[in-house]
Amino acid sequence: MKILIFTMGSRGDVQPYVALGAALRGLGHSVTISTGEGFDEMIEAEGLTVATVSVDFRALINSPDLREALHSFSGKIKAWRKFKPLMRQHYDDMWQIAQDVKPDLYIYHPKGSVARLIAEAQQVPAIATSLQPTFVPTEAFPVIFTPFADLGGFGNRLSHHLFNALAAWGQSNSFGSWGTEILGITGSGKRDFFDGYDPTGRVLPRLHGYSRHIVPKPKDWPEREQVTGYWFSEPVNDWTPPEPLANFLGAGPPPVYVGFGSMPAEDAERQTRVVIDALELSGHRGILATGWGGLKDLTNSSDIHLLESAPHSWLFPRCSAVVHHGGAGTTHEGLRWGRPSVVCPLTVDQPFWGRRVKALGAGPAPLPQKRLNATDLAKALEAAHQHAITSRAKETAEMMHEECGAQKAAEVIGRTFC
Repeated sequence: MKILIFTMGSRGDVQPYVALGAALRGLGHSVTISTGEGFDEMIEAEGLTVATVSVDFRALINSPDLREALHSFSGKIKAWRKFKPLMRQHYDDMWQIAQDVKPDLYIYHPKGSVARLIAEAQQVPAIATSLQPTFVPTEAFPVIFTPFADLGGFGNRLSHHLFNALAAWGQSNSFGSWGTEILGITGSGKRDFFDGYDPTGRVLPRLHGYSRHIVPKPKDWPEREQVTGYWFSEPVNDWTPPEPLANFLGAGPPPVYVGFGSMPAEDAERQTRVVIDALELSGHRGILATGWGGLKDLTNSSDIHLLESAPHSWLFPRCSAVVHHGGAGTTHEGLRWGRPSVVCPLTVDQPFWGRRVKALGAGPAPLPQKRLNATDLAKALEAAHQHAITSRAKETAEMMHEECGAQKAAEVIGRTFC
């Protein structure tokens, strides 16, 4: 089959789909991945075709409007209004790519859910996917974007329905006129943008790319919901570290990794000071990853090493614990290597993953970034290195190792269409 995958966002939104694409290619399929700028090398390294849309997500998330959106509700409204024309261009790019590729199947991330309309316009099947347990109501837990761990069975299910209704309104408002004007789709029938699409009316599987050992599949989910395991790329074993990093790792005990991924801090200087002080208080060396703006270079201490980035699959096994923002990708990657996690969430699904790590016993309670202080972080680091937590993190890694998520997802797709 000729498969076109639409995804959008930071590295954590793209790399899993590259892993899925590689697994599909291994089964003999031709795979194109369409995403924003800056990921061509990663995609091409797996033998996949790149189709880039004209969005630089890194530049976008570091813009003042998006930074404000991360920290306030009014900022979210302002950003949505300002970037609506940009999203329209994004849809146009996707439609052009779809016409060029002419795929037999679409696979799409929630941020690329306009693919549902494109598939309908072309009468081509489309499979919906997610890296978080979203969009499917359950009594097991509330919608993951709430600050609550449990609202009771009725309340949990209601929260999903309310969120889905809000998401459907937003998507219809965003996609509706474009679908009519550009795709020629008419009719007022309700469309579930996480439902996928099949021109013959079949109910297609939906793929959930996260570990069932971190979030067990709810008992009230139907068979079509396939929790496959996280879509990991193959470990990077042959990466050559820069000499300063290699020297730092060899100069003492395994350090703590600290990185906040694509989440720019409201006050990066203050956040960096908190991290440095916490490492000193707890007696740990640290590797600080600046990422997309969460940390800054503020020290010359021989116990602190600063870097922009390094392959997690190479670096995490060489660290004693991982401090991060709680994105789905970093959460899974840390636990994949049996490392206890201290989650410092900022927004969206990050508090959910922090609660899941705590519930697993693979890390202490999450510490919200907005209230982060050196004393609490130092205590969390001390807790993370206790035997009960380190052993539980290792047990979780052993269980996750058996999942082979990308391969399982590719096999589900193969069984559905072959």
